[in-house]
Amino acid sequence: MDTRYILETRRHARGAVRPVAIAVIVVIALLAVGAWFLIIKPHQELMMADSGGHPSTPVSTATRAAPPPANVAAMDVNQLLAEARTAMNEQRYLAPTGNNAFEFYLRAMEKDPGNKVASDALRETFPFAATSAEQAINSRDFNEAQRQIDLLAKADPTNFTLTILRSKLDAQRKTLDKQQQLAADQQKAQELATQKAAADKVAQVKLVEQQQAQLAEQERQAKARAAQQASQPAAPPPVASDDTASADSGSAGGQSSTAVLLKASPARYPTAAMRARQEGWVLVSFTVDADGRTADIKVLESQPRRVFDRSAEDAVGRYRFTPAMKNGVAVSTTKQQRIEFKL
Repeated sequence: MDTRYILETRRHARGAVRPVAIAVIVVIALLAVGAWFLIIKPHQELMMADSGGHPSTPVSTATRAAPPPANVAAMDVNQLLAEARTAMNEQRYLAPTGNNAFEFYLRAMEKDPGNKVASDALRETFPFAATSAEQAINSRDFNEAQRQIDLLAKADPTNFTLTILRSKLDAQRKTLDKQQQLAADQQKAQELATQKAAADKVAQVKLVEQQQAQLAEQERQAKARAAQQASQPAAPPPVASDDTASADSGSAGGQSSTAVLLKASPARYPTAAMRARQEGWVLVSFTVDADGRTADIKVLESQPRRVFDRSAEDAVGRYRFTPAMKNGVAVSTTKQQRIEFKL
């Protein structure tokens, strides 16, 4: 047989097999799709309807707040299963307490431990109920979340989902504790800051009052000094010394007289003594020159010592006299003066 003919025949045969294989694959795919829509999906929808629908469907507040049926303890297994199916349809998997699917199924299992309907429903509904417990954890309703986890544990104590839920609940509790502690610390810090601000304000007010009192005292002292200087009496006439008196009394010739004070200058009260409220006196000796000016001023005695000496010397240095006369000629004379310092 010709080799070229054989090769040509095989090539045509392979070309015919490929369309057949594709057609078979398409038919299988169509059958799978049809089985999904006609068999599998209706069965799943039926199971979902029996177990209460998809967990993502929101549950109304009115449904969760529905009161439990009367005399639940007296219900038989069929009645409990009927109540459980109603709760499943309303998505009351774990709440409210005493009126949820899990509690009804568990009561049915207590009365009929081998009840397959209740055991299958608990197993198939467990993921949806776990989602409900997780929502309670996320909403930080920790007591309710703990109750639901305990209820799940009664249905399937070895389910690993319980470990995850307990970990989440513990983590949320710790997070809440930290937040509450942080809020408490912030509140305490704010209270301390408020107290400090109040204390600082009181201290500032006291400081201002002290400063005002000091200024008032300084002003009062300044007025007192001014009044004291204005009212300082003129120095009394100097007392002539014995030598001068002898000279005056012994003069027999021309006109003779003692030195006469023309201008007295009040002594300035020392600031330190005024602040200390000190008083005293100074006995000063000085010479009246022939031109009526004072010279050779000396402190003979003072009380207290050295407090008023300089003020007394300065005051005497500003005195002006009519010089003493002897036989019609101006002469110098020595005098003493006691100067009082009183407040």
